[in-house]
Amino acid sequence: MSTDDEDDALFKALSHRARRRILDALKSGPRTTGMLCDLIPELDRCTVMLHLRVLEETGLVVVERRGRERWNHLDALPIHAIHERWIGPYAAYAASMLSRLKQTSEGAGTRGAAEADESERENS
Repeated sequence: MSTDDEDDALFKALSHRARRRILDALKSGPRTTGMLCDLIPELDRCTVMLHLRVLEETGLVVVERRGRERWNHLDALPIHAIHERWIGPYAAYAASMLSRLKQTSEGAGTRGAAEADESERENS
């Protein structure tokens, strides 16, 4: 699978509210599928497992089997990769633009004040 295909799958996995809730729950530590079902009572166990499968296929969840229990662990590396590729550069660009806007507006404010002082002197 190409990087673009992997990114598409990751964004699709993150696009569903229930999957984001599952990931939020896993931030605090691994949980069994039953624990996750208890956290999202509006979904039945089968639906939670389908969402977990999507998260597992995209590498966001790593499953560990302990006897009859299935422990789900968050793997944030795919999200970090998206941050490095998309969010970080765009945030840096936005910060740069805001900095330039601030410098421009402060420069215009300084020039405007100087011009007003000069105009006052001419009128006096």
